[in-house]
Amino acid sequence: QVQLVESGGGLVQAGGSLRLSCAVSGSIFNPHPMGWFRQAPGKQRELVASITPTGTTNYPDSVKGRFTISRDNAKKMVYLQMDSLSAEDSGVYYCNRNPPWQSAWGRGTQVTVSS
Repeated sequence: QVQLVESGGGLVQAGGSLRLSCAVSGSIFNPHPMGWFRQAPGKQRELVASITPTGTTNYPDSVKGRFTISRDNAKKMVYLQMDSLSAEDSGVYYCNRNPPWQSAWGRGTQVTVSS
């Protein structure tokens, strides 16, 4: 059974940084690509970073140059370093396989950026 546990969110001022972590248990991790997703209030969940099993990354323009996704395959961990945060980055952040395994969504971690 797959379990995804996100952590590292919090309240940060605009321009600040946060590092999110995701612990993955079960068979979903290898050799699947993984992603970080964000859901802001009243908006659909969106992909903000993805990484292949071999480390190739991809970002939408909205976070490119500010967010960095990484993974530790041995530890079954996925990370998201977020820099130069703005209020538009606020939301609940989730990790999951990319494309998502719908039955595996975790609780996410809340990120709030104060302007």
